[in-house]
Amino acid sequence: MTTERYLKEKQAFIFELDDVIYPAKDYLLQVYYLFAQFMEYTEQMDARAILGTMQEVFNTKGPDLVFNVAAQRFGISEKYRMNFEMLLTGARLPLKLLMFNEVLRFMQDIVLERKQLFIFTDGDPAAQLNKIRQTEWNGLEAYLEVHFSSESAPKPSAEGLLSLIAGRNLKNREVLMIGTAEKDEECARTAGIEFLRVDKLLLI
Repeated sequence: MTTERYLKEKQAFIFELDDVIYPAKDYLLQVYYLFAQFMEYTEQMDARAILGTMQEVFNTKGPDLVFNVAAQRFGISEKYRMNFEMLLTGARLPLKLLMFNEVLRFMQDIVLERKQLFIFTDGDPAAQLNKIRQTEWNGLEAYLEVHFSSESAPKPSAEGLLSLIAGRNLKNREVLMIGTAEKDEECARTAGIEFLRVDKLLLI
């Protein structure tokens, strides 16, 4: 598959953020590192052991149980849950988030073709904006327009997507949405626009 057809046929390209533009784990693992360092500083706990556990839980059970398991294993007080959640929302990362190379090239081609480029992302706007600010965009940030689904209705609702399209006087057939989750695909289908799973783009 190539992107030439999309660049020729479409006028606007709408991307999700996590695991579409960059690997979501690159953000989360840095948050775990910062929290482990915080616990070492405040409670003299072993940062390396805490981080190892958090990474293990993330890899085997997903992100939702990371704090609970680490807290139980190391006796971390419940009062520190707020610190962990604050880091998830607003951490200042040690390293910039790097885009998938294939997505970076595609976005650069979109800009060169003078097409419109959007991010339409789910989740907490503060957290998503924090990730956006700490992504290495390679100059693309000047061409991006960012929208949050929570400002209308979370995906898979197409309300926000339809509002975005209408507000830019776009026709549905002129738009391509790029995502990874089923709710992204359902959102695009409900809105009547073409959908591309990012894993297909990453195989180009």
